[in-house]
Order: sequence, then C-alpha cells, then structure tokens
Amino acid sequence: MNAPTHASTAFEHSPPHEPVAGESLLEVRDLKKHFPVVEGVVFQRAVGQVKAVDGVSFSIRKGETLGLVGESGCGKTTTGRCVLQLERPTSGEIVFDGVNLEELPDQELIAWRRKIQVIFQDPYSSLNPRMKIGTMLDEPMRIHGIESNPSRRRRRIAELLEICGLPEKFADRYPHEMSGGQRQRVGIARALSLNPEFIVCDEAVSALDVSIQAQVINLLEDLRHEFDLTYLFIAHDLSVVHHLCNRVAVMYLGKIVELADSKELFGNPMHPYTKALLSAVPIPDPVVEAKRAHQTLKGEVPSPMNPPPGCVFHPRCQLAVEGCSRSEPELRELRPGHWVACTQVS
Repeated sequence: MNAPTHASTAFEHSPPHEPVAGESLLEVRDLKKHFPVVEGVVFQRAVGQVKAVDGVSFSIRKGETLGLVGESGCGKTTTGRCVLQLERPTSGEIVFDGVNLEELPDQELIAWRRKIQVIFQDPYSSLNPRMKIGTMLDEPMRIHGIESNPSRRRRRIAELLEICGLPEKFADRYPHEMSGGQRQRVGIARALSLNPEFIVCDEAVSALDVSIQAQVINLLEDLRHEFDLTYLFIAHDLSVVHHLCNRVAVMYLGKIVELADSKELFGNPMHPYTKALLSAVPIPDPVVEAKRAHQTLKGEVPSPMNPPPGCVFHPRCQLAVEGCSRSEPELRELRPGHWVACTQVS
C-alpha cells in the first residue's frame, strides 16, 4: 500500500470555512471511464477493460474545495480528466453550471473550457521548454479572445505574475531558468489567465519540496478567496487535504467509498479503508505516535481489469463478511453529510 505522505509544515491559514450552502456548480453523476485493453499489432481485438472510474457521483458547490484522495491508480486523475473533458467518459453525466458537458459537441466545448482550468502535477513537463513564460500566458488569452490589445495583454501578464508571487521580469524567462516552485506558480498564473470559475488541481503540490508546498497551498487558498474560485483538489497527501479542503471524497479502485466534511472525516472516519489511510499518516509527536494504533491492510490492490465482485474493498477488509462479496454497497448517509459505502458500519 502506498501510504499517503505527511507534510510536516505549519500552514499560515486556519482550516477553510464551509461556503454558504447553495446550488452545485459541478455535478458528477454515475461517471464511468473504462479503457479497452487490446492485443495484436495489425488485427487488434479487445481482451478486457480497465475500469479506471466505475460509477462515481459527487457535487461541488460554488466557492468550495472538494478533496479527492486515495492510493495511486484508484482513478483520481482519470476523474479529473473527465471533468476537464480531456477524456470522454464511457457513461455518466458531468453537469457544470446547469449544462451537461457530455451533450456538447467539441466546438461548443471551447467556450466552456475558459471556465474550467487545470493545474497539472509536474511543473517540469507541463510547461513548453521552448516558450518564454510571457508567451505561455499570452497564448490562451489571445486564442480565447480575452483581450485583443497586445499592450493590455502584457499588463495582464505582469498582473498575473504579481498575483502568483513572481516579478514581472520572469515573463522573459524560459522554464529551465526557474525553480520547481516558480514553475508551478506559472502554471497557476496560466490557469488564472482565462478568469475561470473552476480549477482542477491534479496533485498540484506533490512534485514540490515540502517547504515550497506550504507556500503554494497558501497561495491557492488566497486565490480561492480573492477570485471566488472553486477547486477539485486531487491529492494523496492527507495533511494538505485536511488544511485546504471543505469536503473530502475517498476513492478506492474506481469508486468513492466515503464522502464527508473535512473535519468530520478526519475526526470520525467510518469506512475501514479511510481508517487505514489515516492511520498511515505519521504524527510528529513521538509520544503520541508510539501510543497510536496502526491498521495494516492485507494483500495488494486488485487489478482494475478484474475488480472483485461485490464490495471492491472486501478482500482486504477486516470487517468483511460473506455477503460483502455478493452485493455492491451503495453510498449511504450515516450521519448528516457523511456518506459511506459499507454495509458493516452504521
């Protein structure tokens, strides 16, 4: 099991406040993304399917940050790519601001892409090494017709760099002339260049040094308040998720197994998998750490090509009974706002 890492840093902000309840900005309904597995070079034939995402549903209110966590390969990034329409889902609905994106042709999606942006995981590979930073920030504004006047675009580029904590002179630099943290700030500035409403942060700080992670996380939180942004924050570092996110969804093998407010989930985890994830996060206090009980999961994560019948977690679950292998549990609201996919907890 790839245990979540723990960033032993002191963040400047208090935990985020829950946004005022309102209509959902994004609704994902029974999302599935299955990738065919083919064999043969000339005459290819399908021999199976990788069920990367298999029936995921959640909603995100405007101004909220939803954390999506789980082990590597559980389907977090694929879910984010489907929301971004970088991958077309096998089935399901993605409704953004009342519009089902799955029903839109590619040409009509262009206008919606302005509202939904992404910050990628790797600041090294997500920037074109042959382009100056100013050109990278200028290009999306020019393509989408945000500002036709070149001089005003240059002023906007300087403003974006300043907002993200970079001096204006960085517009004339290439990516190789910058550190990893500076590159990721450029990635954030690029996402902001189209004045989006919603940003998918795909492991946005996992490739950075721990000392830089806190700075970028604080920047993201400041930007959320300043520009009224909404985030889907994909991560495996639970300490970062606890700090930044209003609600947290836990994924395992393509399915959401628990969904709750951040304080509720970290204070009262109910699903056996969530408990195991939290027990793997080290506590800096050696006295507390020595007394804490750890839960070790048996076995390995099954292949998404051949997931177990019934509850996908039952082969590794300490609470599993015979019925867990026959029927798939549904997400049930066991406490207000706390949803769990397990028949053995109540």
